[in-house]
Amino acid sequence: MRRVVVTGLGMITALGHDAKTSFENIVNGECGVDEIKLFDASRVSVKIAAEVKNFDPASFMNPKEVKKADRFIHFGIKAAQEAMADAGFEEGDNIDFTRFGISAASGIGGLTNIEKNSIICETRGPRRISPFFIPSALANMLGGFVSIEHGLRGPNLASVTACAAGTHGISEAFKTIAMSGADRMMVVAAESAICEVGVGGFAAMKALSTRNDDPQKASRPFDRDRDGFVMGEGGACLILEEYETAVKRGAKMYGEIIGVGESGDANHITSPVVDGPQRAMEAAINMAKVRTGGDFVIDYVNAHGTSTPANDKNETTALKAIFGDKVPLVSSTKGQIGHCLGAAGGIEAVVSLMSMEKGVVPPTINYENPDSENGLDLDYIPNESRKADLNIVMSNSFGFGGTNGVVIFKKV
Repeated sequence: MRRVVVTGLGMITALGHDAKTSFENIVNGECGVDEIKLFDASRVSVKIAAEVKNFDPASFMNPKEVKKADRFIHFGIKAAQEAMADAGFEEGDNIDFTRFGISAASGIGGLTNIEKNSIICETRGPRRISPFFIPSALANMLGGFVSIEHGLRGPNLASVTACAAGTHGISEAFKTIAMSGADRMMVVAAESAICEVGVGGFAAMKALSTRNDDPQKASRPFDRDRDGFVMGEGGACLILEEYETAVKRGAKMYGEIIGVGESGDANHITSPVVDGPQRAMEAAINMAKVRTGGDFVIDYVNAHGTSTPANDKNETTALKAIFGDKVPLVSSTKGQIGHCLGAAGGIEAVVSLMSMEKGVVPPTINYENPDSENGLDLDYIPNESRKADLNIVMSNSFGFGGTNGVVIFKKV
């Protein structure tokens, strides 16, 4: 199988409209969680989220095109523009765009537009539904819009696997290049589900934190007093290239993908287990052993770390089962930017690669009371970032339906 490297990054989160700003604020322990402004939250029990603030898609899109796409697509377009520029592609480069594909990822897609047009259908009739409704709401239209903008005519794929979608998007792109289906792949992951039906739906499941009176402290991965995740939104983009192709054009390489792993729990539609995530991590590690000759050490794990009682306990248990008393440094960045659902894996992969590049591990903020009674006693990088020499990093994503994804990056 061919080697695959990452040559461009883009990111938009509640803490910044670009990768540099978002990463710096994440590392500094800033928190993007606040009272919901995107809709009137008076009727829902949860009134906090990590929203992308002061976002104007008309600043980087044709205003006439803005209304044709849902907000999650706007995020993906913005992140993709940044990643393509970061990858250093220039006018006149000899690029075969039939060998340049896209792997999109979203957990839900255009939920806001689904809600809006459902209300229109009920109150004003189906003839008043927007002709842009379906194209703006389909999850794979994220890849459709972005591929058209950049002329990507290779494989056009989409992963819609709940909160593992972003990581599965990376995995699909990696395998496509590794098996010669393309020479370059853009991975774009985005989500925007902070609307009444989205927040109301997750709240009905008792999945969300109800710490409405203290938004900045609501998302607290691995902490004893965690009571659910906080919804976030945003997008990320990674440009993947076959190694020799990247070398030939003198591209900067953030890292090489040496392992991906996937698994299914086959247990429950929403309740996580230890076994599924553990097997996904083991699969990624086993692939990495083959691709590196077996001589490697994982230095850091960007955990799924949702701030829910079950996930954080299960993920910690799985890490201990795999690494024994040599568990790598572990942190979750969801305290800073919330849980971005299908975009989370893409965003956290970008954070992992930038952590490796900058030699700094982002903190797990709001970690105040260790949950040692439940065995949550790892080094979670509490509250302040830490300098560290990172050569290999792993990023975890686990989703409803019992779907799990893991990716491992190595310095080139």
